[in-house]
Amino acid sequence: MTTGTIETRGLVLLGCGKMGSAMLAGWLEGGLSATSVWVLDPHPSDWLQGTGVHINTDLPANPALVLVAVKPQMMGAALPKLQALGNGETLFVSVAAGTPIASFEAMLGADTPIVRAMPNTPAAIGQGITALIGNAKTSDANLAMTEDLLSAIGQTVRLDSEAQMDAVTGVSGSGPAYVFHLIETLAAAGEAQGLPAALAMQLAKATVAGAGALAASSDDSPSQLRVNVTSPNGTTQAALEVLMQEQGGFPDLLKQAVAAATIRSEELSRG
Repeated sequence: MTTGTIETRGLVLLGCGKMGSAMLAGWLEGGLSATSVWVLDPHPSDWLQGTGVHINTDLPANPALVLVAVKPQMMGAALPKLQALGNGETLFVSVAAGTPIASFEAMLGADTPIVRAMPNTPAAIGQGITALIGNAKTSDANLAMTEDLLSAIGQTVRLDSEAQMDAVTGVSGSGPAYVFHLIETLAAAGEAQGLPAALAMQLAKATVAGAGALAASSDDSPSQLRVNVTSPNGTTQAALEVLMQEQGGFPDLLKQAVAAATIRSEELSRG
């Protein structure tokens, strides 16, 4: 991680819950000096207090970056504390769900470079993926610094427009919950076929984790990987004939689920 500008001017982290802590841990492990970080959090954890960062103290006058990691419902009370930093020089990065760039511009001023980012929960173990988009005042250097910081919690992708953020929410933002539900239901189905509950859950977790890792590392597409494991007239084909039904199968259900999450994200963004 390149940290020159941040080491010189400082980084402010607003909110240090699970996501903020995961990012901070990644930055410190990546070589960022604890003395270059200022954290504002009403309930600092024991872990945070042991990191050596500045906690709830006076902020640097012109930090390189402010990362907003508070819950959306806390934004109204937290963000005004940083209004004075909306000077056009400090980059603001938000990982708060459902808060559009326009809301930050209204509070911080239209000259403030602002990046909106959407990580997902596997970021807590450095396996997330974060989509990001900047406003008109955001430079390529701003986006590169954001990607560098967010790489501490996994992959990053740049969007073409903020309008895509709602669909991203429906796919990768909410997506881990779909996978967790798959594990639940796969284990329950194994139990229904006579497996002990603990064994069924162990098999389901390992199968989903292993298949995901294989899909991520293989040069073959997921479609080809599916074909590779499907013998003609075999057990997998019998199962897929159920799962791949046009009505009520995986394609139908997931299309409906992602659409519902996308629509709800649009509603929340409008307030």
